[in-house]
Order: sequence, then structure tokens, then C-alpha cells
Amino acid sequence: MSNVVALDHLFDARRLWRGQPQARAPSRQPTGFPLLDAALPSGGWPEAALSEVLLPLDGVGELGLLWPTLARLTQAGGRVALVAPPYLPFPAAWANAGVQLERLQVVRADPRDAAWATEQCLRSAACAAVLCWPQQADDRTLRRLQLAAETGQCLGLAMRPASAAVHASPAALRLALETNPARLRMLKCRGGNPPAQPLSWPLPTGPSSTPVPDSPAAAVPDRA
Repeated sequence: MSNVVALDHLFDARRLWRGQPQARAPSRQPTGFPLLDAALPSGGWPEAALSEVLLPLDGVGELGLLWPTLARLTQAGGRVALVAPPYLPFPAAWANAGVQLERLQVVRADPRDAAWATEQCLRSAACAAVLCWPQQADDRTLRRLQLAAETGQCLGLAMRPASAAVHASPAALRLALETNPARLRMLKCRGGNPPAQPLSWPLPTGPSSTPVPDSPAAAVPDRA
């Protein structure tokens, strides 16, 4: 009868190859736009990560880009937090987009505290998604938000000005909405190179996605 040899001894003697653990495919959240999902290496918003949407100005359809995902998450019972939005959300528009209002939480915060509040929401594991509008966010702040999204296994979405594109970012995905012509450009995407060609905006939605209404307006100015 052959002797029993401990595996540890074989590993130590380099007589057995341990190999590498099989990499897991990154989880993702479908955007609700088949063309965009097909263009992204992850097939959607990278989950448990920070994604940025860069804007030339407010009101270029940025909420329409997010509504299908936020609607699906709230319909599944997830909570969505809006941290220090620059405008008061217009409930009728959000509800018409399919977002369950009882699962939507608006966090009012002073601009000085908005990044901290966003980090706490991302890290809490109580939210399915957190949408924020960080003002003059530096690399350190963005890295903290990215780490918080990973810790809380939360979808982080940051609306930032187009001027931020000249600076590097730890975000897993960076999209830019452009006007004249209206298009959606992918600047950075984890897991592959961004497509060279932009997509026309607005994008057609898929048969299973939530329609994005053209009206009424999504928000009114926050003068409170």
C-alpha cells in the first residue's frame, strides 16, 4: 500500500502546482440600453464600483441615462439615495420613469459634507445605488468613494462637469454626454479599451427596459 503524503509537503517541495484561482467575471447592472451594454466590457454599469457621467451642462438628458437602472433596482426592493442633488427631484417624472418613490431617499447635505455623506451611504450596504454630484472632487475623495462602493457592494453614480475629463479618475467607468452633436462617449471602462466611436444620444431602449419620458421635467431648482 502506498504511503499517504501530505499535500503541504508536496507544495513546499514544489512537486505539485497549486495554480491560480479562477477569476470571477465582474458583476454588472444592465443600463437598460442594449447598444450601451454591448459597447461596455462589463455589459452594463460595473457593480460595487463608482461610475462617472460627465456633463457639459445640466439638463442634457443625464437622468434619462440612469432611470432604467434605478427603476429596476427600486422595483426589486432596493433603496436609491440621491445625495445633495442640485435640483429638487420632480416626483411625477421619477414615478413615470418607473422609479418606486418609496424606495428613493433624498439626502440634503451642505456642499462641504456631501462627499462624506455619499461615502457613508455607499459604505452602509443599505443602498442598491447612490447618486451624487461631487463638487471639485479631488483624487483622494474619488478614491474614498470608489472604496466605499466596493465595501458596501453598491452602485455608485457620480455626475461631474465635463471639465473633469482632463483629470485621471479611479472610477471604473467614465461616460461623457456631449451636445452638438448629441452623443455619448465612453472615456474609460474597466476590463477593456473604450470604444473609439461614440454612440448617438438619446439611445434606444430595449424591449425590457423602462421607457424614459420626454416630459414633464425631471427636476425643479433647489432654492431651499
